[in-house]
Amino acid sequence: MPVALLVTVSPRLPGLLAPAGWRAVTAAPAVLALPGAAATAEVLRQEGIAVTDVAGPEEAAAHGAHVVLLATPEETDGSAGPDRVDGAPEPPGARLLDVVTVMDRLRSPGGCPWDAEQTHASLRGYLLEEAHEAYDAIVDDDPVAMREELGDVLLQVVFHARVAAEAGPERRFDVDDVAGDLVDKLVRRHPHVFGDAGPRDVAQVEAGWDEIKKAEKQRRSPTEGVSRSQPAASWGAALTRRAERAGLPTPPAGELSVDSPEALGERLLGVVVAAAQRGWDVEDALREAVRRYAGELDAAALARP
Repeated sequence: MPVALLVTVSPRLPGLLAPAGWRAVTAAPAVLALPGAAATAEVLRQEGIAVTDVAGPEEAAAHGAHVVLLATPEETDGSAGPDRVDGAPEPPGARLLDVVTVMDRLRSPGGCPWDAEQTHASLRGYLLEEAHEAYDAIVDDDPVAMREELGDVLLQVVFHARVAAEAGPERRFDVDDVAGDLVDKLVRRHPHVFGDAGPRDVAQVEAGWDEIKKAEKQRRSPTEGVSRSQPAASWGAALTRRAERAGLPTPPAGELSVDSPEALGERLLGVVVAAAQRGWDVEDALREAVRRYAGELDAAALARP
């Protein structure tokens, strides 16, 4: 670009300038801004720095050789050199701001009529569907599909947060509340990283996580907080893991005369086929068994002094 100095700025974080960017802007006899840098230009004007908007590099060149031109990385040719300053290096995760911006546009007047009428209830099935598709991509070890499907899961999180932001005062929260709660939880449950608990191995980390979680939730039974909508096998496994850690009884283990996960899968598939031939639903049968076991766990936990 035919200007004395090009300073790149962030379209997502207007006004954010690294020290080198601030030095360049405050020392320049004239500051120009391409359209993508309009938000940063407005912030600078509010701070008393004169900024002239220009439509393109050619118009900028007409202002002489001793100017600073503000532009987004997308508006530059990508070349590096002494005439270019990274004025606002974006932190990892900056594109998440674009996700929030796009969702706001979709839900606002003039946006998408389908998106505008969605509710938590109407969206809940999509959350499960997208999570299952992401799971499949991970099982398939397909990084391209993982990237896409995890994006769809992220969409559901942002969508629900945007719906909640429009709710009444007693039910209202937004995406920053969701992120803030997550950050607080991660910091609180990793005292060996963010606190003074000292180094821990994996087993100690898991035990500490359980203790912190137990103190936070004040749960009386291992069944509390375990999703009942997950597949019955996953539900049952989660309950037995929790019961073992809590010192509560687990169902008697059945005979397992197989020596590999593959053989186990074949055995379970055979059970599915045999049940179907009798008109039985394996998922329903197992879910009923897990539900009965959950009731037994609740009773055992409540019976404790």
